[in-house]
Formats: sequence, structure tokens, C-alpha cells
Amino acid sequence: MFVYEKKLQYPVKITTPNPKLAALIISQYGGPDGELGASLRYLSQRFSMPYPELKGLLTDIGTEELGHLEMIGTIVHQLTRNLTDEQIKEAGFAPYFVDHTTGVYPTAASGSPWNAAGIGVKGDVIADLTEDLAAEQKARVTYDNILRLSDDPDVNNVIKFLRAREIVHFQRFGEGLRLAKDKIGQKNIYYMNPAFDK
Repeated sequence: MFVYEKKLQYPVKITTPNPKLAALIISQYGGPDGELGASLRYLSQRFSMPYPELKGLLTDIGTEELGHLEMIGTIVHQLTRNLTDEQIKEAGFAPYFVDHTTGVYPTAASGSPWNAAGIGVKGDVIADLTEDLAAEQKARVTYDNILRLSDDPDVNNVIKFLRAREIVHFQRFGEGLRLAKDKIGQKNIYYMNPAFDK
């Protein structure tokens, strides 16, 4: 069961509308390495995770990613609220606006809508945790790219917070992978799976 606390993990208070920036940041909402995919990946992987500590890790991080999804949605909303027709046209935001007005829709910055095909859920401890390590690094790179393109300090402060959390998640998944390897009890799990050693 989840408990919803009615506040963001980090405050989002953006004062200047910027639909062009919103069209980039939306990728962390519904893009290939965004928060929606991360939350569903981890919350789905936990069902087949055989170790309670790692099931808890996936639940904790998956739940936090839902909070990050809310933060990204809030950023996009605040960057696009009360836009004039001229701002929409000048920023190149019209294609998004035509389909979604200023609603927050799970899509990549490239315009591809979110789908579950990109999330890795294998049901294998090592495969899933390795996927999670890569996912956190890809999210971090996306945040790095946003920071390269954004000059809004109100946005950048939030993005830096989210980027730092991706690094923490990467570290926790690394610890989880080490724990899993110890529990499996094989020195080289990539060389031999005990189930096929006959």
C-alpha cells in the first residue's frame, strides 16, 4: 500500500513560462529514460525478486520515482500555464499544443508517446538489477542534457535535485547487485548458472 503525502519531494516554483523548455523536460515524464518508465520498471520487477531486501529496494525506489514523475509533471505544467497564442507559436510548442493543449502527456521530447516496450522486466535477479543500473545512468544523462539546455535557475534547481537522486539510486542498485551475487553464491555468475550446470 502507498501513502500519499500531499507535497512534492522538492519544491517546484517556476516563475517564467517557457514552452520550449517544457517540450524538452517532458521527456523525463514519458520519454525512454523518464520517471514513468522507471517507476513501472521497479514496481513490476519487485514481484519476481526472490530476496526481501531487494524487493524492498525496488519498492522504495519505484515509489520515489512516482514522486519524481509528479515533480516533472509540475515543472511542465508551470512552464506552460497561461501561455499566449504567440508564445505557443514562437516556441515551436504548437504541435504539442494541438494534441494536448497544455495537459501533461507522457511523451518523449522527440514526440514519441510513452509505451511499456522500453522498460526491462526479465524476472532474473542479475538481469533486472543490471538493467536498473543502466536505467539510472540513462536518466542521469537525460538530466545532464536538460541542464545543458536550460538557463532557468528555478528549473535547474529541481533538475539538479532529481539528477542527484538518480546517482543515489544507481549506488543503491549497485549495493543490491552485490548482495544478490552474494546470495546466489557463485564467484562468476556470468560464466555459469547453477540451474544449467549438468
